[in-house]
Parts: sequence; C-alpha cells; structure tokens
Amino acid sequence: QVQLVESGGGLVQPGGSLRLSCTASGFGLGDYMISWFRQAPGKEREAVSCLATEDGTTYYANSVQGRFTIFRDNAKNTVYLQMNRLQPEDTGVYYCASGFGSFGSSWFQPSWYDDWGQGTQVTVSS
Repeated sequence: QVQLVESGGGLVQPGGSLRLSCTASGFGLGDYMISWFRQAPGKEREAVSCLATEDGTTYYANSVQGRFTIFRDNAKNTVYLQMNRLQPEDTGVYYCASGFGSFGSSWFQPSWYDDWGQGTQVTVSS
C-alpha cells in the first residue's frame, strides 16, 4: 500500500526557513515524479516543486525559484523541500504527491499524480 507522510510544517516569521519531509512507503522512489503542492485558504492547489527520481531533474514554480530546493535521501525513501526566505504568500497546506513514470513538463498538473499525503500546514507570519 502506497503511503506518503509529510512533516516539518509550522509557524515561521517572514524571511525564515523550514524543511518539509515527504516519506514514502509501499514503493521505492525510482521512476516516480515526486512533487510538492500547496493550497492557501480560498485558493486552488498549486504546484510548487517536483523531482523526477529517474534522472534527478527538478522543477520549480516561478514564485519559489531560487528560494526553495527539492532533494531526496534514497536511504530514507524521503523527499525534502527546503524553503528559505519564506514570505507570507507561501502560507498554506503543503502536500506531497507521487506519480509513476516521467511526465516532464506536465509536472504541475495534479491529475498526473496517483497518491497524495495528508498535508502539513505552513504559516508565514510575524
């Protein structure tokens, strides 16, 4: 049974940092696209970042490029999202999602993903 568990959310001041974790069970990370999405109150879910585990290609939304970094630890079957220079507009529930195969430039479309975690809250506020 595939399961994704996120952790690492919390309350942080503007300019601060957080590291989110997405630990997968029931499958290995090879040949998957693992992505982070977020959803703010009253807004649609939006793609934040993606890691193609087959070749290590990474993707970022323009709004987080240069501030967020996605990376993995194969030994822990975990994908991380390091978030630096956080801003209030980064507030939301962050979800990780997995999709089998490589769908490249379509990474930002939720419909490509088969499994989702339960989400972790990130609040950026002074």
